[in-house]
Amino acid sequence: MSSEFDAIFAANSEYVKGYKSSDLTGRAAKGLAIITCMDSRIDPLKIVGMSAGDVKILRNAGARVTDDMLRTLLLATYLLEVKRVLVMPHTDCRMASGTEEQIHQALFDASGIDTRSIEIRTVTDQVAALKDDVASIKNYPLLPKDLEVVGAIFDVKTGELRKIV
Repeated sequence: MSSEFDAIFAANSEYVKGYKSSDLTGRAAKGLAIITCMDSRIDPLKIVGMSAGDVKILRNAGARVTDDMLRTLLLATYLLEVKRVLVMPHTDCRMASGTEEQIHQALFDASGIDTRSIEIRTVTDQVAALKDDVASIKNYPLLPKDLEVVGAIFDVKTGELRKIV
């Protein structure tokens, strides 16, 4: 194990010393799920003014609604009290900075691995992609018909969350 992992487990040992177990459950206390990007500049709870236990947070590259996101929403809505979904991509996203081919080439250049057999799901028009992703959730036949879904883009420079759909 690398020394970087040693530092992580050492930090956790310090965390455990002051840790207080909460009465939180696995349910979304505020009934919200947020689909957002894996970008570490994004702190979803702070952006929407909520706390641990309030929200289910689902992340992937580009905040795209994939089959796995739909599967997770299915569980969240029926078992974890999610009633609303916010799809929240962000500005300055690597997945919106090039075409599918360009990202595959960048991956190949960095690793020597041909990734063209997988769909990266890049976007050239974030607004159009966001509208499509919101529609994917709304039209998914296994999700509750009364599930509220909103799409908004988070600006990493200003902190503004701009509602799109």
